[in-house]
Amino acid sequence: MQYFKLKFENKTPQKLGRFLLRNGFSKRALTNSQHNGGMILVNHHRRYTSYLLHSGDEVIFILGEEKKNKWLKPSTNQLNIVLEQHDYIVINKEAGVLSIPSRYEDNDAVVNRLLYYFQKNGQKDLKPHVITRLDRDTSGLVLVGKNAVAHARFSEMGKDCFIKKYHAIVHGNFSKEQEIGIIDAPIGKLDASVKRGIVANGQRSITKYRVLDQVNGASLVELQLLTGRTHQIRVHMQYLDHPLFGDPLYGIKDNFKRQALNCFYLKFDDPFSERKQEVTISEPVDMKCLWQRLISNKL
Repeated sequence: MQYFKLKFENKTPQKLGRFLLRNGFSKRALTNSQHNGGMILVNHHRRYTSYLLHSGDEVIFILGEEKKNKWLKPSTNQLNIVLEQHDYIVINKEAGVLSIPSRYEDNDAVVNRLLYYFQKNGQKDLKPHVITRLDRDTSGLVLVGKNAVAHARFSEMGKDCFIKKYHAIVHGNFSKEQEIGIIDAPIGKLDASVKRGIVANGQRSITKYRVLDQVNGASLVELQLLTGRTHQIRVHMQYLDHPLFGDPLYGIKDNFKRQALNCFYLKFDDPFSERKQEVTISEPVDMKCLWQRLISNKL
């Protein structure tokens, strides 16, 4: 059973429930601890949320068993773990894998693979909570909380506390003046489908980019999301007339089998230790091969 240890150091007494809520424990987590096998201890005595804390009190929060989705199936397929801490884990997701199960595909998302990983390691009380998801055909880093407390603490931080950088291979070349820039163009739905576009009444969407290399008819670009809209990079690159390779929804039909987009860098503050975490991965094999082919065509 997972537990969290805290110390109350405020000179003004405060109710236990209020103290826990201010420290990233959601109302659901508090209810869960009281009714599903958990408990809250103050100085090793069981207490309820109405208990009044005083300076120096030690609080131990024991997380009860989270409600499981009985239809969710563990998957034994490969899981590429980049970083693992007590309360969260960072996965290098391959292209073609969902971050979370969908209504129509519920057997092999990142969540399914983590369920098996937890069970295999005797951690059946853990439940995956995806914090930073990626589209199915985007590869790269995905941050997942191991419990509801981690999910709540990361959610409170806000999206601007995460620095996510991507590499993309796009059609066309940039002029010298366009090699570094910021795209600030609102994104919204175009119709009832999944497709998005630049629309006047859409949500504000901002992407930083810089061109790393260019060959004849193609460019390697580094991008950083300053907002997190659906399909943001794909839409913004189309807006610049540089659609991604492998992205017929927003661009040109070519022979690459998925959108050439990889989240290679993730930086965030650990809400438990308050240390900065910085994770970097190399490019996936398919994008390396694509770029080498494009270079060869140049020669």
